[in-house]
Amino acid sequence: MPGLAHFLEGLRYSTCLTLNVLRLDPVRALVECTECCQTALIATDPDEGRTA
Repeated sequence: MPGLAHFLEGLRYSTCLTLNVLRLDPVRALVECTECCQTALIATDPDEGRTA
């Protein structure tokens, strides 16, 4: 994943149980495991908690 992706430190991927291998790509709204190459879409909140 090129660009703005960055590693999520301190997290373990539940499928392969490897620590510190997850990369977040906020532009594409996904997380990728660099160990087993699986990806997951992330749910975004367009309101970002602004409703009272």
